[in-house]
Amino acid sequence: MIRKLLRKVFKRPQNERHEPALIPVARHGIRREQLSPAARKVCSVLQEKGYKAFVVGGAVRDLLIGHPPKDYDVATSATPEEVRAAFRRSRIIGRRFKIVHVMSGPETIEVSTFRAGQDAESADTDEHGRVLRDNVYGNQEEDATRRDFTVNALYYDPSTETIVDYHHGVADIQHKTLRMIGDPRTRYREDPVRMLRAVRLGAKLGLTIDPAARNPIREMGVLLENVPAARLFDEMLKLLFSGYAVKCLKQLREEGLHHGLLPLLDVILEQPMGERFVWLSLENTDERVRQDKSVSPGFLFATLLWHEVLTAWERRKAAGEHAQPALFEAMDEVLDAQAGKLAITRRIVGDIKDIWALQPRFDKRAGKTPYRLIEQPRYRAGWDFLRLRAQAGEIPMEIVDWWDRFAHAGHDEREALIRHAPAESAPAAAKKRRRKRRKPAGAANAAPAGETMPGSESA
Repeated sequence: MIRKLLRKVFKRPQNERHEPALIPVARHGIRREQLSPAARKVCSVLQEKGYKAFVVGGAVRDLLIGHPPKDYDVATSATPEEVRAAFRRSRIIGRRFKIVHVMSGPETIEVSTFRAGQDAESADTDEHGRVLRDNVYGNQEEDATRRDFTVNALYYDPSTETIVDYHHGVADIQHKTLRMIGDPRTRYREDPVRMLRAVRLGAKLGLTIDPAARNPIREMGVLLENVPAARLFDEMLKLLFSGYAVKCLKQLREEGLHHGLLPLLDVILEQPMGERFVWLSLENTDERVRQDKSVSPGFLFATLLWHEVLTAWERRKAAGEHAQPALFEAMDEVLDAQAGKLAITRRIVGDIKDIWALQPRFDKRAGKTPYRLIEQPRYRAGWDFLRLRAQAGEIPMEIVDWWDRFAHAGHDEREALIRHAPAESAPAAAKKRRRKRRKPAGAANAAPAGETMPGSESA
C-alpha cells in the first residue's frame, strides 16, 4: 500500500510521460484472424468487462517476423483475482510473478496484470540484486518499461488491430537488433536468466545482440549460480528445443557461459570423446523442431550423457563385472553424479534409462530376441539412438540397417535375416555349444580303449 501511495504522490506529470507509437494494421500487417481463437476470446471478455487487454510479447514479435507463435500471452489492467472471476476455467499460479492460466478448449492462455517498474529501494531482492517477488501492479507504460527487450514490449489490440509500441520494438525488429530496455547490467542483476534469453532470442530470430546488452554477459555470468536449479533447467530446455540449439550453444561458449556456470553446458561442451555424437544429436533435434516433429527431453539427455555412461560401463566390464549389471550400475553412477547439478525430473530419468538399457540388446540378433525387442515401447527411440551412435562412428552402420530391415520385414524375411546374422551376434548359438560340451558322455561319445573321460569317477 505504501509503495502504491508513493507512486501516486511522485507520479510524473502528464507532459513528461512517454507516449507510445500506435502502429496501424496497414503498417504492421497482423490481422486478428492470425491470432488463436483463445487469445482473441480472452482479450474480448476482459475488454467487455471494462479492462484493458492486449496480446503481448513473443506472439506479437513472432508474427511480425513471420514465425508462427508457439503460445500466446495476454497483459491486462485487471488483477489476477479479477481475471480469475471472469473465467470459469482458470487458476492463479506463481509466487514471484502471480499470473492466471485461462483454459479455452485445448489452449492455455497466460494472463498477467500490468506491473510497476522496478527500483532499487522498493524491489524485493536478494543480496545479488535478483528480484524475488514482483506483484506490484501499475499501468501499461510501466509494464512495458519493466519488460526485458524492446521486441518483447509490443502490445497488440485484437479489437482495433493496432500495435502499441513504447520502446521502438517494431523498428528494432526491422533493423534485426535485440536491444535491452533500461540499463543492461541492472536488468541482468534483477534476473540473470535474461543473459541466456538474449542468446536464445538472438539465435532463434536472427537478431544481432546490441553491444550494450552483449558486453556485460561474460563478466556477469557468475550471477547464474544464484538462480534456482529448476528455473535454470527450464530455460536450458527452451534453448535446446528452440530449433537453433547448435547456434545457441556456440554463442554461449563464445560468451564464456560454461566451465561450472551452466552444468548442462559442461556436459555438452567438455567431453572430447563424445563431441561428434553430441553435436549430431543437437543437429538432429534442431531439424526435428524446425520440421514441427515431436522431440523428447529424455532422448536428448540420453545422448548428452551417453559417453559418460559408456566410460563407466567399460571400466566396470574391465574389472570383471557382467555386461548387463555393469550397464545398470554405470547408469546409476552417472545420473546420481548429475542429480546435484541438473534438475532432471523423475519421468525424464525413466526415459533416459529405457533408451540406454536397449543398446546392448541390439547386439543380439538370434532366436526370439529380435521379435521381443521390436515389441518394446521404446524400440523406436532406442533405434534412433543406435543410428546416432553409428553416424558418430561408434558402431557399424550395418547393425542399424539390419534392425531397420527386420522391423519392416514379413515373417519369412525376418527368419532369413536371423539365419544370416553374423555369428558373433548370435549368443544363443554359443550357449547351445557350451551346453553340448557339458553333456554327459554316452555310447556315441565313449572314450577309446585305454583312455578315461574327463570328469568320470575313474578319472
